[in-house]
Amino acid sequence: MKRVNQIYNHPLFQEKYLALQVAEKDRMFCKHTLEHLIDVARLMYIYALEHGFSIEKEMIYAMALMHDIGRIDQIEKGIPHEQAGAELCDRILPDCGFTEKETETIKASILHHRNAVNDANNPCYEMLYWADKKSRNCYACDMREACNWDEEKMNLKIEY
Repeated sequence: MKRVNQIYNHPLFQEKYLALQVAEKDRMFCKHTLEHLIDVARLMYIYALEHGFSIEKEMIYAMALMHDIGRIDQIEKGIPHEQAGAELCDRILPDCGFTEKETETIKASILHHRNAVNDANNPCYEMLYWADKKSRNCYACDMREACNWDEEKMNLKIEY
């Protein structure tokens, strides 16, 4: 997991991540903390194992770490966070040893993570979407009544 740790320690990742933590400090709803990112990675890994996908663990963790890092640009500049995150991949992943092909796969998954896209050529789309949603414990959230998520997206019972 050397390359994943390089992502986490990359100066640009740290800059964006720390700015996001400050921006969301008083957010009432789910925050985009390191716990969320790691929960998404672990759920993606479980999904990959259960569905027989042979996707390298480092790729899974890289997707999870990068999928919401663009949120700070959405907050500050109005850029959709999936677009901002994909652009950040070009600036961070090559420095961490990811190939052009790996970077493109990660970027494509991030660009599709807000919609349930089922693509046989890239199961990462579905994995990232699913894990991102399942990482939220809506059934135990004090803010559930005020949340703007559709109830069908909410996790209203313990499943994973």
